[in-house]
Order: sequence, then structure tokens, then C-alpha cells
Amino acid sequence: MGYSVGQVAGFAGVTVRTLHHYDDIGLLVPSERSHAGHRRYSDADLDRLQQILFYRELGFPLDEVAALLDDPDADPREHLRRQHELLTARIEKLQKMAAAVEHAMEARTMGINLTPQERFEVFGENDPEQYAEETEQRWGDTEAYAESQRRAAAYTKEDWQRIQAEAAEWAERYVALLEAGEPADGQAAMDLAEEHRRHIGAWYYECGYPMHRCLAEMYVTDERFTAFYDTMRAGFAQHLHDAIMANADRHDA
Repeated sequence: MGYSVGQVAGFAGVTVRTLHHYDDIGLLVPSERSHAGHRRYSDADLDRLQQILFYRELGFPLDEVAALLDDPDADPREHLRRQHELLTARIEKLQKMAAAVEHAMEARTMGINLTPQERFEVFGENDPEQYAEETEQRWGDTEAYAESQRRAAAYTKEDWQRIQAEAAEWAERYVALLEAGEPADGQAAMDLAEEHRRHIGAWYYECGYPMHRCLAEMYVTDERFTAFYDTMRAGFAQHLHDAIMANADRHDA
């Protein structure tokens, strides 16, 4: 009779809600149903789920995952080779970032001032200046942008390291929340969304709830922001968006 949805959720470390969603959108439709209509998964279904989770962990949107897996000309072995290449590239990137962090830590301990290039190695490819021109074009005439520029100009190397450390620690706790299957409109997720809003307000500009809603929309409509969050955990961007919206609704109520 295959495996129940609860068993598969336990095997894969996902929630039952996630498996129901994959079924609803046709990404992973169980091969069988029990006499009572309950989902039953075959070994082939588990193979497909493994491929789905590989691609999601690598940051692929669900529609792209479906297109990749449903390609009639695709060889299953090719999927594995491709995933291996992508994972190897990510490992190399993380190793470079870890080396940059170690360098920054060593320099700070020894009282050595890093060059501007060395200072921003810690960001890896997520260069904080990468979208500076676009940001100025979109928001350059706003008070929030002006305030952010004033604050950033005064920050020291230690300030930037503290900002990064706070953001990284927050992200780790949010990933743990996702792995625990916490809903976006739950107390824990809304509290982390509120921390996110206050972090922006503390370091960059006053971020009220309407502004926070705008940022949330950008996280899911701009693929660059989506990729930034989903690289840490598949579904991060959408979940954060929903948590920010729920937190703002909680405040408005």
C-alpha cells in the first residue's frame, strides 16, 4: 500500500502541509490512494521527492523544478550530475566566505585595519553596493534613503561586522523556525518578522509597518531578493513575506 503522508513527511523532514501543497499543484502526486482516499506514496514517489528537495535547497522555484523533472528527454542521472555540480559550486562559495570571515576575525584580533576590498570579502557575492545605483534611482528622493545614507556613512568596520552578525544570527533562527514547520502567521514567525523590522529601524532607517509590507512584496517579486533568502532555505522568502504581512496585520488590529 506504499507509505502514508505522515511517514513520508517524517522520512523527508518536511511538513504534511508541504506534501499536500505539492500534490495540489501537481508537483508530487501520490501514485496511490487508500480505500478511504488517503494519499499513499510509492518508492518512485520518494525518488521524485528527493529530487524536488534537492532543487528547492538549491533555490529553484517550484515551477522550474516541475519543468526540470517533467522533461521527457531528461536522464535521471543527468539530474544527479547537475545537482552535484551546483552543490559543489555552493560549497566552494561558502568556503570562500568562511575564509573571509576568518580573515576579518584574525585582523580584528590583531588590530589590523582591512582594506576596503578585504572588508567586503565577507559579503561574498552579496556585495552591499551591488545595487546602489538602482537603489538610488528608485528611492533616492525619499527620506528613508537619505537617512540610510547618513547612518551608513558614519559606521565603522566594527559596526558593519555587528550588523552582519545580527542578521546572520536572526537568519539562523528563522531557518530553524522553517525546519520546525512553524506557520507564517504563528506567534514565533511574527515575532521574528518584528525583529526584522526593528533591525532595519535600528541600523538603516525608520521602518514602519507600511514600509515593511512594501519590503515583503519586494522579497517575492524581485527574483534577486527571493534568491538571497531562498539560498539559505527553500521557501524562506515567501514565508518571511507572509510573516511580515501577518505581523503588520497583528499591529493594525
